[in-house]
Amino acid sequence: MKRGWMIAKCVVFGALALVALTAVTMFLWNWLVPTLFSGPKIDFWQALGLLVLSKILFGGKGNWHCKQGDYQHYGHWRAKLSAMSPEERELFKKRLKDKWGCYSQVPDEKQPSSND
Repeated sequence: MKRGWMIAKCVVFGALALVALTAVTMFLWNWLVPTLFSGPKIDFWQALGLLVLSKILFGGKGNWHCKQGDYQHYGHWRAKLSAMSPEERELFKKRLKDKWGCYSQVPDEKQPSSND
């Protein structure tokens, strides 16, 4: 039951945040662009389209770094992790999860190399 409320709250908050961000974009555009560049004024839906286009062009990968088994970008941590005790490793994972929301990339043990 709590999970359903949490999801509903996230959806409502996300929708409100999107509406607010779109409104701010529209107001800033209509305040600055016509004065500075003699450009057109835009409405709410055009501002939303502008935000979507900006996300497509400049948004990056988002939160895709949390894929399971994606170790290639975290190779520099392998030596540090292998030198940690199990307690230190668990504390490191907890801090990583608290800060970034995931830790699935952090291997529990050293990854086998192709030379073994």
